[in-house]
Amino acid sequence: MEQIINFFNHPFFIVVGSTATLLAILGFSYTVWLVVRGVLPVWYRLGIGLSRRKIAIFAASEFTSLSNMLEDSKIFERKNIIQIHKNDLSKAENETVFLIHWNEYKDKIDEILNYKRDGTALIVYAPQNEGRINQSDMDKITYHRNTVVVNFRGRLLNDILTSLITTSFK
Repeated sequence: MEQIINFFNHPFFIVVGSTATLLAILGFSYTVWLVVRGVLPVWYRLGIGLSRRKIAIFAASEFTSLSNMLEDSKIFERKNIIQIHKNDLSKAENETVFLIHWNEYKDKIDEILNYKRDGTALIVYAPQNEGRINQSDMDKITYHRNTVVVNFRGRLLNDILTSLITTSFK
């Protein structure tokens, strides 16, 4: 048994073992650094987005349905969801996520785009059964930053979450 121990006490094995240990420590440290630098900021922004940022829903008849969908997901809180009426669009000026039910607010798109800042996410919910968005309005939406057009409710939740992460906040 002593011969085996003496064999592995050879300077070659000591150098190789020390080098391998050093590389393992450096690799682990680099991995931790990548996680701290890449993943934690996203988690932080998502946490801030979910807890503090408000979603301004531009809808009348569909407001309850859209609001319930957001609440039922257990991701958004009722206090972070506000309704914007057609005669009070300026109320949304300081909010950071606009969710528009297209069929109800298509005639107000120019005013809404005037209130939208670059750091504000604009999500247009336009179910296909209510008709398509005409090309001129689509062009208006396209030329603004952080805009999304959605046709499905399942996709809507994903786009709101993505917008909360990618858009700026205070």
